[in-house]
Amino acid sequence: MTTMTFLGHSCVRLDRDGQSLVIDPGSFSAPDALDGATGVLITHEHADHVDPGPLQSALASVPGLEVWGPATVVELLTKGGADAARLHGLAPGDTADVVGFSVTALGGQHAVIHPDIPRIHNLAYLVDGSLLHPGDSFTAAPADATVEVLLLPAAAPWLKISEAVDYARSVGARTVVPIHTGIYNDNGIGLVDRVLGGLVGDAYRRVAPGETLDVTGG
Repeated sequence: MTTMTFLGHSCVRLDRDGQSLVIDPGSFSAPDALDGATGVLITHEHADHVDPGPLQSALASVPGLEVWGPATVVELLTKGGADAARLHGLAPGDTADVVGFSVTALGGQHAVIHPDIPRIHNLAYLVDGSLLHPGDSFTAAPADATVEVLLLPAAAPWLKISEAVDYARSVGARTVVPIHTGIYNDNGIGLVDRVLGGLVGDAYRRVAPGETLDVTGG
């Protein structure tokens, strides 16, 4: 069985067979997001998706912990003193065995915030062929993929709620879990839930920080 625990904003932990894969432990995530992690996957270099200080500390204190992400993230962590041998760069189209999880890197660019702001690298990740974490993008799943769980960006400076609805509908996942809501208070999250829940339908499911779901595909 594979379980997913929501750890705030865009951070989730996947657990299976004694392995714990943490995705996007950033500055808006739970302070203990990296506790027990055996592998870390980063979508892009923005601070709300990767907080270098705690990640560097985890790498220093946990033997065998390794990190996968875009080359820009590897460069960021290397400059901070991380052991380059424990950092693994990924590019769009790459596949990797990440602590027992099959990961395919997709996309390549962050969503447009404003034409005056240069776009950075962003990787979406399809995990075990069934869970899609797009980071800060609306990257489509491969045509032959059956996405069971979509982690849906629901609040961001680059996002319109209509785009989130259309993206969720296009992916067609059985379960749609909103992420990237760390910039909203409870009123804002409630509004997003009402709009997305009404337009996405029964697939939409808000997951509270610390709550765990069974995300086993099939």
